[in-house]
Amino acid sequence: MATVTQRWVRGRPAHPNGPTFLTYTPDGTKLITAGSNNVIRVYQTGSDGEPTNIDDVQDSNTALAASNDIFITGSEDGSVCVYTLDNYLYDRMLTRCTLPIRDIALSSDGLWAAVASDELEVKIIDTRDMTNVLYIRDLPKPPKHLSFHPSGSYLAISCTDGLVYIYSISTEDPTMRNKFDGMIRRLEGEDEKSAKVIWHPDGRAFATPTATRDVQVFNQDDGRKERIFTGGHMGDITALAWSPNGALLATAASDRKILIWDTKTQKIIARYDYSGVVNLAWHPSDNILSFVTSDGELFIYPDFLSMENLSLLKQPIQPAPFIRDPLSETSGNARKTITNGLKPVLESRTKRRSTPDSLDDILGPQSEGEEDDFVDDDDGAGYHDGLNGYGKRSHDLLDGLKDRDSKRRAIFSSWDPQIHEPVQPGSTPWRGDRRYLCLNLTGFVWTVDQDSHHTVTVEFYDREFHRDFHFTDPYLYDKACLNEHGTLFSCPPSRDNPAMIFYRPHETWTSRADWRTQLPAGEDITSISLSDSYITITTTASYIRTYTLFGTPLRIHRQKSSPIVTCVSWRNYILTLGNGPVGASGNTQLVYTIGNVKRDEVCQSEDVVALPPDTTLKSVFWSDQGDPCIYDSSGVLLVLLHWRNPGQARWVPLLDTKMLERLRDGKREESYWPVAVAQDKFHCIILKGGDQYPYFPRPLLSEFEFKIPITASPSSRDEERDNPATGEGQRLEESFVRSSLMLSLLEDLTSSTHATYAQQSEVSRRETEVDKLLLQLLNVECREGEERGMKALEIVGLMRDRSGKLLEAAQKVAGRYGRGVLQEKIQEVAEKRLMGMDEEEEGDQ
Repeated sequence: MATVTQRWVRGRPAHPNGPTFLTYTPDGTKLITAGSNNVIRVYQTGSDGEPTNIDDVQDSNTALAASNDIFITGSEDGSVCVYTLDNYLYDRMLTRCTLPIRDIALSSDGLWAAVASDELEVKIIDTRDMTNVLYIRDLPKPPKHLSFHPSGSYLAISCTDGLVYIYSISTEDPTMRNKFDGMIRRLEGEDEKSAKVIWHPDGRAFATPTATRDVQVFNQDDGRKERIFTGGHMGDITALAWSPNGALLATAASDRKILIWDTKTQKIIARYDYSGVVNLAWHPSDNILSFVTSDGELFIYPDFLSMENLSLLKQPIQPAPFIRDPLSETSGNARKTITNGLKPVLESRTKRRSTPDSLDDILGPQSEGEEDDFVDDDDGAGYHDGLNGYGKRSHDLLDGLKDRDSKRRAIFSSWDPQIHEPVQPGSTPWRGDRRYLCLNLTGFVWTVDQDSHHTVTVEFYDREFHRDFHFTDPYLYDKACLNEHGTLFSCPPSRDNPAMIFYRPHETWTSRADWRTQLPAGEDITSISLSDSYITITTTASYIRTYTLFGTPLRIHRQKSSPIVTCVSWRNYILTLGNGPVGASGNTQLVYTIGNVKRDEVCQSEDVVALPPDTTLKSVFWSDQGDPCIYDSSGVLLVLLHWRNPGQARWVPLLDTKMLERLRDGKREESYWPVAVAQDKFHCIILKGGDQYPYFPRPLLSEFEFKIPITASPSSRDEERDNPATGEGQRLEESFVRSSLMLSLLEDLTSSTHATYAQQSEVSRRETEVDKLLLQLLNVECREGEERGMKALEIVGLMRDRSGKLLEAAQKVAGRYGRGVLQEKIQEVAEKRLMGMDEEEEGDQ
């Protein structure tokens, strides 16, 4: 068939210069385009009029897909939005990613939308219910292209590292069906070059562009190479698409050419000269091909194929171009109807009958009661049951004795206590080629795997006092700590080097102050910590090694609770966590020890970390005031009270994130990554969509006020409005308990250190604050009625008022509501306080 060069068609300005996208609705009535501006254009097929413009959409669109009723756009800000085609209005946000969207694919029925971004996961979202989401996670590199199988049962993912994944999505948990290497070239997410997998309409094969500027067809079952479309382009392929019936293939490349190929012969039948083509689309039924360029121009090409080639487009679905097509060998290459992309089920075969002269046919069926065993157990001696094939009794009678012994051995042999693995607070696991080594209020440290080495970046929130720095890491550091004075790193042992720590101070008055120290051979580092005074590391040998900030070894001792889990530091104090005794569940208990390095004293020794059953430790850190805090997997933040007094420490909840008001309506599905406790607030990173760890780009920090779980929160705002007094009383009670806790923490600090005048003044202020809360709570009780008098008097007894002014105010509150008896009782309490007598002293007398 001769190659035909067609006439020129004038382009229509659709969008500014930049990436431009287009798609037809499945019924072919509309053509939709999106580009780098905030306008989407909808063209009616067959009309030369102006398109319908949808204004005020997201800028910098990077993906587009459409069904007959809706179309979906993705943009660089990570948003994926749905618009309706009946009124051309914004409908809803389908999802949001933290990194730019790269591709969106819709299943053939329009019920599922697959979304790819620069994150290492693919979301498959139900377009009718956006909360119904399937996830394909842990991709080694970001995905660039997505493509649904014609049946909708499979999804092809082209990643930037040159790998192609085929996932089965017919269940709630997508499973990888195939992984192919070497099919496509490595590309960046924003490259105009294409690596897209395009499924042939018959569903048995797919094609991809290659690095040699060809289009290779692959068998979808095993990735075996089939026919190839070669020798057409002199530049990299930027777009490709099968015709609706699979008889033709259209390709565009950077050589300013659009080529049309005959699928059966892999020959070029038409050439077109258009530069900068980045996307193209066949009309679902008519002889029209549309394409867009990087200049933002749209070309709608009617009568695209000549009359000579038009018959190819009018044929039914054609077979994929196999080298040896199994269908052609059995049925003359005729296509059979497929269901869900699977082979038709064979009709069930009938059971093969026995031969006419078989023994069963000759003798006929056995009569009722006729059995093979002719010996009956007449006397009940038991010799009939359990006869083996030789007519002997087997040894099964002894199996019971064997089972007893084997069960006993199984109990002891299967006992395998589970220990807590080492963790480094503030770090995240690898996700693709990068991870965070440290995240806190000072800044963050992250590393990128460059195959032969790592690159480490240290960034600070306050750039007025600190300067960000970046360096190449040949040692492959896997742990880091960051504070106002310096950054600490550690690396595991390798073939050439033992385990090592590296400290780099932020400020120094010498020419070089950073230092490295190697550990003895065979010893690995399990965790590191950095304070204003010391550096502490824990090792696989159960050693706790302490250094000064500039590398002088200070102390070393072996932890009694081992293996060691982690360590954290604050000033002169070090908290270590280790595996303690095994509990009833078969898991070791977490125990902690707190010691003062400078005084060489132990404040708490081998005490148990308060974790309820089936709950794990998420993070441990010190607050800005120097109190140990933990955050567990149930979302509860706890602080250690009275930890400076041996044997007196207790874990007190500061916040239960499940009871946050933002989660009251039940519409949010989020968790929280703990960062710090500072300024009487919980600082964290909000994780959405089932994420367990923060990822890039650097997420924003959020903060929540403490709220101790005293009572159940109102299930709705209506319930709170119906019972205002109850709601106010509960809020005041929680505030009282929380303020009392913060006062106790501050009193612990001032009593064990040389308290400054500001700290002493703060203690007095907090005492007054607690008494004022009690006064407000007294007001609520008096307002509710005389029957609350006993509780009201009890509240007055909790006041610490030393001057008598607040007790005087309490009498006035009782008098305001006409509670005369209560007023007299409060006056008696005030007189006893004035005389220096409390209830205990009165009882002793």
